[in-house]
Amino acid sequence: MESLVRLLESYRGRDKVIRTACYGSQLIGGVLSRKPDADVSLQQLGKRLLLFSAQLSHCRTVLRLFDDLSMLAYSHSYGTGVGEADAGVRWISVLTNVADQLYYPCEHIAWAADAELIKVKSDKWWLLCTVLWGSSLLLGILRSLRVLMLLKKKLRSYEGDGRASSHSHLHRKMRRELLSVVSSMADLSNAIHWMPPGFLWAGHFPNWLVGLMGTISSLIGLIQMNTGSSDQTDSIE
Repeated sequence: MESLVRLLESYRGRDKVIRTACYGSQLIGGVLSRKPDADVSLQQLGKRLLLFSAQLSHCRTVLRLFDDLSMLAYSHSYGTGVGEADAGVRWISVLTNVADQLYYPCEHIAWAADAELIKVKSDKWWLLCTVLWGSSLLLGILRSLRVLMLLKKKLRSYEGDGRASSHSHLHRKMRRELLSVVSSMADLSNAIHWMPPGFLWAGHFPNWLVGLMGTISSLIGLIQMNTGSSDQTDSIE
């Protein structure tokens, strides 16, 4: 209970909990609402869960109205990544930051258009948001694969030196990058689903499958956040 309270007290932690609840509700609601043999009460519950999921998604969109400055601060601190030892990781990260930075104002315009605060059509802006999000996810996958390749090289160079602590540290990093790849691939599958019809499998995912992919990604995010907190505690100790 204390861990959950600490998680909810932080903005990033609360967002991950809301995201998990959002996709989890869509998963369960999608399964219940599509069952032909389910009774009426279960189908109604499924529809309510889908509505609840939509409201949570809208909540996250509104909360992201205030993320521009934090993203800008991160992009500014990373800069052109001169601290990165590998040029591939460096420039992939820079491009990822550019895509993420552009995503927020595009989403704000789309949200404002839907809320009828400005007189523009939101469709093109939501499409641009999806393209930027998908690009960021694809770049993130490439970055993680590159980092994994570098970690494997480093692990081979450490073989036979007897430094068990170095080996375990590298293995933890590799597991984290593998989880990042799985998480980004799950999100990317949903991003493609939300593209215009005719692009790969766009529009073909049922609600439960969108919920499943998002739930997998969200749970991995919670695991990584918890693991990151544990690593920080270990390093302090």
